[in-house]
Amino acid sequence: MEDFLQNLSELNPLWVYLTVAGIAYIENILPPFPSDVVLVACGALIGIGRIDFVATVLIATAGSTLGFMSMYKIGDWVGDRIIETGKIKFIPVESVRKVEEWFRRYGYAVIVVNRFLAGTRAVVSFFAGLSELSLWKTTVLSFVSALVWNTILLFAGKTLGSNWSAILFYLETYSKSVTAIVILALLILVGRYFYRRQNLKTGK
Repeated sequence: MEDFLQNLSELNPLWVYLTVAGIAYIENILPPFPSDVVLVACGALIGIGRIDFVATVLIATAGSTLGFMSMYKIGDWVGDRIIETGKIKFIPVESVRKVEEWFRRYGYAVIVVNRFLAGTRAVVSFFAGLSELSLWKTTVLSFVSALVWNTILLFAGKTLGSNWSAILFYLETYSKSVTAIVILALLILVGRYFYRRQNLKTGK
């Protein structure tokens, strides 16, 4: 990452902005992707005056939002067909439908905090599309969520300057903790599903 930052610092600012936008976009399509680390590193470039803070925040947020909405449209267009045709055999259709119903009830709140849920962003956007949440509400809320998160990361990198890598430990710890909590919650939901299914079969 130090080498990556060095290479970025030598580029024309336009290429830095394009890199930021591209990485922010890809991270929503092909997770896990170290976009958060890259943004912190770019914050250091802001600190030395290579790029502009506001422009970087807006460009990163635009890339994040476009990536989120791309997965939203994939979920909207092909989600039902993939699930109903049995392409994902290890996921029961009934469970997906329950998640869909839950998303219709609480999905907008999840979208607001999605940027803070490491490793789940593509899943959140996919289910937002599958659940057919409002396009404009989803767009606005995903933009706001990305704007807040990206601002925090870039400001942290700008503040730390050449010591920006010091935050990586905390980012990694945060990411692992959130991922562990999400996985635990999913395991509990899946466990409850199979437990209830078994009880129905045995007549309990």
